[in-house]
Amino acid sequence: MLQDSYGRRFYYLRLSVTDICNFRCNYCLPDGIGCGRSLEGENPLSVAEVDTVVRAFASLGTEKVRLTGGEPSLRRDLDSLIAAVHDCDGIRRVAITTNGYRLPSQIDGWHAAGLDQLNVSVDSLDPAQFQRITGHDRLEKALAGIDRALELGIQTKVNAVLLRQHNLAGFDQFLDWVRQMPVTLRFIELMRTGDNREFFASNHVSGTDIESRLVQDGWQQVVRARDAGPAREYYHPDYAGRVGLITPYSSDFCASCNRLRMSAQGKLHLCLFADAGFDLRREIAAGDAEALAGHIRELIGGKSAGHELRRGLTGATRNLAMLGG
Repeated sequence: MLQDSYGRRFYYLRLSVTDICNFRCNYCLPDGIGCGRSLEGENPLSVAEVDTVVRAFASLGTEKVRLTGGEPSLRRDLDSLIAAVHDCDGIRRVAITTNGYRLPSQIDGWHAAGLDQLNVSVDSLDPAQFQRITGHDRLEKALAGIDRALELGIQTKVNAVLLRQHNLAGFDQFLDWVRQMPVTLRFIELMRTGDNREFFASNHVSGTDIESRLVQDGWQQVVRARDAGPAREYYHPDYAGRVGLITPYSSDFCASCNRLRMSAQGKLHLCLFADAGFDLRREIAAGDAEALAGHIRELIGGKSAGHELRRGLTGATRNLAMLGG
């Protein structure tokens, strides 16, 4: 079992398959990333390398793998990546986080390859506001993809970053939506990174304020699964969907950490806001999952007790795209 010096066990791997994203979200990458770059030039982990990584982590007790980016759907071999993770002994859940750009045309293929869980970023249910936030008029496509995922029986979550100046006024519209939609709508606190100081100052909303309102309105907390992500989820008997809150600025956020991150180039990040990752690409390319697992086990002993976001320290995280949804 993969366990750090603080007794935390790691059942969940967030595996980036590209750093490139085709959205230009104002809170994340307003200038875009990847312009003039190709996936081949980026040299992300191949299907065979992803297979080695996942087998190593599975041997250490990892049960859930989330494929992230950037935007993972930009990988033309994404179906093969999903299948490689799904077919690995010990992996119980395969998830993806996506912006939903081409979701209606892609979700059936992902499902056939073995996808269990889908997270889609929808930062506003107002088409004009959605376009202002993301730079794309694709809300209708994202929502249609969500509908199709539900038809296929895929567990679906929707991510919305809380933004005081851009979508906070639409909070009640979100709640009305989950009254009928059987999804988990997760509100995420805007986080400081190396390049968003001014935007953060004018848009950060405390997730604990939202949580207090939910509790006051009769929402009740759901028991957290051991391979669950960082959200605290709530249910209400009058709603088909649930509401989740990801509050990295809460004092106990890191105490329940159960996840590690591997970058698209094979760097292991013990914390999303660490100063640097450990480059394991050479070992990954060698294809020896057992040796890779041994090195990962050694490195986990250096994981810190928590991040330093409350002190304004963001480590090597320059933008939110690096966090992989």
